[in-house]
Amino acid sequence: MRVITGISRGRRLVTPAGLDVRPTTDNVKEAVFSIIQFSIEGRRFLDAFAGSGQMGVEALSRGASAAVFIDSSKQSVDAVRKNLAAAGLEKNAVVVKGDTLAYLSSQRERFDIAFLDPPYRTGLLQSALALMPAALSKNGIVICEHPADEELDESIGRLLLKKRRKYGRIMISVYSDKDVEGL
Repeated sequence: MRVITGISRGRRLVTPAGLDVRPTTDNVKEAVFSIIQFSIEGRRFLDAFAGSGQMGVEALSRGASAAVFIDSSKQSVDAVRKNLAAAGLEKNAVVVKGDTLAYLSSQRERFDIAFLDPPYRTGLLQSALALMPAALSKNGIVICEHPADEELDESIGRLLLKKRRKYGRIMISVYSDKDVEGL
């Protein structure tokens, strides 16, 4: 696993050991960042259920102004910190060891782009999505990685499902405000 492009291009990233972490493949990561490539610079990025933190690290490498990484696993949080250090991107990052749903429920900060990739088939994705309208800035974007056979709602509060892309057994679903064009 590596940083694909930006100021930390080519840096190797570590993944926590075990079966609980399922890193996003390079081809899916490239697809996600091609969707948001013109929306990332200077934006606040949320890497929820961060695992190794590779998505937030990639966002920072590509010019995001800040990234928040949330994971409940100590092993994952340690990996995120190692990856931020390896990429030289700690300055604009906040790493939170805790429950993503509790964090989203209690925070007042807003994110411009959120990446949600919780453990599959646990209901966490739907619960996190329900909290996103309050955690997202106006015209923000939510990107969900989930099993291709799992259907998500067409709208969540003010957010509308704008795009779906299938990559083998993985689906990427993208939500944004109803009046946002161009996704």
